[in-house]
Amino acid sequence: MSAPTIAPSQNPHYVRLGGHEPIVRLVDAFYLAMDTLPEAATIRAMHEPDLRTTKGVLVKYLSEWLGGPKLYAPERGAPMLRRRHQPFAIDSAARDAWMACMRQALSEVCTDEPLRAELEAAFYKVADFIRNTDDGGSTRPHPGRPREVQPDAVAAPHSSLS
Repeated sequence: MSAPTIAPSQNPHYVRLGGHEPIVRLVDAFYLAMDTLPEAATIRAMHEPDLRTTKGVLVKYLSEWLGGPKLYAPERGAPMLRRRHQPFAIDSAARDAWMACMRQALSEVCTDEPLRAELEAAFYKVADFIRNTDDGGSTRPHPGRPREVQPDAVAAPHSSLS
């Protein structure tokens, strides 16, 4: 896959990280950490055994999220991350395991320490936003749309193929 061209953006992280190839390396390192860190076993089980499609989706999402080419939305629409992850019980332990994988990947790929700190903080906000289960196991209401608005709504299942 050749590196896409980018347009000027409000978010400079894509350029600061180095563009497309470092994002691909970040995604590869992230999923390698998920495959190898014992604390990530639960979140790894939430994914398909073959991660090729999932990796491609994450590369597209991160490209756009970091201020690079819009590769995700034209193909998949608005991210709706919390909704896409709703079928899975994501509590603070799952969030923390995800963050451990991302921190390890960032430490391998991002040599710019201030950028790495900015990205870790931004990833944490997203990971915490996706959390849908309290530590006691009860459903955690959506922070932006309480369940009272649509108490009977059922989220679409998560799949990298949709």
